Amino acid sequence: MIDSGNKEFNELLGGGLNAGTSALLLGPAGVGKSSMALQFAIAAAERNERAVLFQFEESMQALFARAEGLGFDLRTHVDNGLIRVIHLIPGEITPSEFACLIRDSVQPDDQGRRVGIVSIDSINGYLNAMPHEKFLIIQMHEMLQYLGRRGILTLVVVAQHGMLGQGMGTPVDTSYLADSVVLFRYFEADGEIRQAISVIKKRTGRHERTIREFKLSHRGVEIGPPLKKFSGILTGVPEFKGEQQSLIDREGRSS
Repeated sequence: MIDSGNKEFNELLGGGLNAGTSALLLGPAGVGKSSMALQFAIAAAERNERAVLFQFEESMQALFARAEGLGFDLRTHVDNGLIRVIHLIPGEITPSEFACLIRDSVQPDDQGRRVGIVSIDSINGYLNAMPHEKFLIIQMHEMLQYLGRRGILTLVVVAQHGMLGQGMGTPVDTSYLADSVVLFRYFEADGEIRQAISVIKKRTGRHERTIREFKLSHRGVEIGPPLKKFSGILTGVPEFKGEQQSLIDREGRSS
């Protein structure tokens, strides 16, 4: 079981994610999907395992700035070779070139350190490099199978169209390919736009079926307790069912 480096997220995942599996991080733009993938990579580096981040959309400068804002020491891990960031331009790489790049990037380094995490951020950017959707599905399936046989956890970020509600769509349905699906949502509460996270699928073991609030801060990814006093979180405008509405307060304490 691979530790995410976040106690509350591990609880949602039933202890973590299994090596050799794939997980889809699904939600609207800016909700925190990439930050959660980065959380896994940082945790791997702290275990002296390597991680490879394929970035189709975010520049190196933006990635380092976001990591610093979360309190992640990404630059140190990149400098010591534990995290490798590969920035790709969708229109300038073919599917076969990307497959070869993945195979080369996950080989053990000169010190024998293996790759434990691969992140692809995002599939939306990858889709722009593909001439037809059916080829994307075939390529993605082969890629996940290859990484799975090597015992690597693959995190695939998918940005949905739209911001609130249940009618958000994805550019291509890859959910059936992934062993786990983590759903991110915005919702409205107390006159604020907040963020929620839940695990809606995990083939390889149990997982928590609750919906939790989370936020991103200089302390990293902060996840609160289950939102048991709300219903309709996934609609974006939930109905409060309890006595008090504090979720995660301004100091980061959960209630």
